[in-house]
Amino acid sequence: MSYYLTTPIYYVNSTPHIGHAYTTIAADILVRHQRQRGVDTFFLTGVDEHASKVARVAAEQGLEPKEYADRIAIVWRELPARLGVSNDFFLRTTDDGHKVFVQDFLQRIRDNGRDDIYQDVYSGLYCVGCEAFKTEAELADGRCPDHGVEPEWIEEKNWFFRLSAYQKPLLDLYKARPDFVLPGFRYNEARSFIEGGLQDFSISRSGQPWGIPIPWDPDQVAYVWADALVNYLSALTYARPGEDLRDRYWPSVRHLLAKDILRFHCVYWPAMLLAAGYEVPQQLFVHGYLLLDDKKISKSLGNVLEPLDLVDVYGPDPVRFWCARAVSFGQDGSASVASLHERYERELGNDLGNLVSRTTAMIARYRDGSLRAVPAADSELKAVLDPLAADVAARLDVFDITGALERVWEVVRFLNRHVEVSAPWQLAKDESRADELDRVLYDLADGIRVVAVALAAYIPPTADRILAALGQPDDVGWENVAYGRTVEVTGIEAAAPLFPRLEAPTAAV
Repeated sequence: MSYYLTTPIYYVNSTPHIGHAYTTIAADILVRHQRQRGVDTFFLTGVDEHASKVARVAAEQGLEPKEYADRIAIVWRELPARLGVSNDFFLRTTDDGHKVFVQDFLQRIRDNGRDDIYQDVYSGLYCVGCEAFKTEAELADGRCPDHGVEPEWIEEKNWFFRLSAYQKPLLDLYKARPDFVLPGFRYNEARSFIEGGLQDFSISRSGQPWGIPIPWDPDQVAYVWADALVNYLSALTYARPGEDLRDRYWPSVRHLLAKDILRFHCVYWPAMLLAAGYEVPQQLFVHGYLLLDDKKISKSLGNVLEPLDLVDVYGPDPVRFWCARAVSFGQDGSASVASLHERYERELGNDLGNLVSRTTAMIARYRDGSLRAVPAADSELKAVLDPLAADVAARLDVFDITGALERVWEVVRFLNRHVEVSAPWQLAKDESRADELDRVLYDLADGIRVVAVALAAYIPPTADRILAALGQPDDVGWENVAYGRTVEVTGIEAAAPLFPRLEAPTAAV
């Protein structure tokens, strides 16, 4: 069994914003969880460097496109590490391995005997921000709704992919696999687009030297989407030198993407794969936008939140937690620094942080730092913890990152109530209730340990700190999301605050 997860490769025309971090963090949570379950995983992210706007910005700065891309790609390469993301490979579309594979991929389509690639003249409106052609119906007052600019008129002789020939194969695919695209309303959106009739699209550009040359016509370069989408396959051929990972991870691949690129991933990409003789992905999950003032976060709109600035203030774990917690994953939702700060204080600081501090302090004070292993078959906590592993796993298997986190937080809230109801400070006053006190402290410690393991995919360093504070092994295997696995230990001290108080921001970070 394998689990191959990808994020879109991001344009290097600008620096990352929180919308980019959002997808990357979500992917890392899913991958880390699968690793906890012992699944063979591969996690891919990277950057797309062959967009028209990259060449334009480079020219404005007096640079060659590759020189400009080399400079700005550094920030993108640093982003996963700064966010605590554990990707296996970072792809650049200027990698030699990618370029060779793209040329082979396009040649396979041309040579498939079905005349799927042909030459024609294209005339139409093109949004450089989207790197996509637009119809009049897709514009708002003549402008791209995502970028707020008027598209350009382009007319040139290009090579086309006969997408129209794949309407029936795609409809058959969608009928046979109703979970091919998630959530369900995105599946319906993609299927409706296919049912409405598919238009052939250009896979090349003329008059632009920046890109991967078309193998049978080197005077033209691959259209950015005919290049970028192929990365999901190309990476497997050279990510690990001397190995071809396609048999190991393809097609058990899940693509994670935002709704603005649904058409390319859910329609164009599977059609191209079928034309090239490859199996289609196992699943695609399409999530919504993080919004500011009901608008998509976008550099071109000027309403960005800088993820690295947020990490500098709060640390990676609170940013990861907020991304997973603040908006139901898959839907559009509002984001603000104020909401991050509020969750940092209320949920991370009070709900979780104080729970760990209080419990370890009571063990240190009432039992000189010693925790007896006294699990009880009739423990109320056992009934709370026993369903947790299956419930969280089931949610994450369908990309419900927010719902899975809420399920863990139900346990966090239960443990906080349990502290108040059981009142260990009262039990400590009565020597005859020593065994009862040991059981209460054990259950609290065991519940916190389970929470730490369940949260390890969301806030990895914090989970490690919690386990260390309880003197427990740093084993976050999913089998440890179970009651009664906390081991007897001595030397527990009152834990330092996991999330120290911070001043509320007075302006956008």
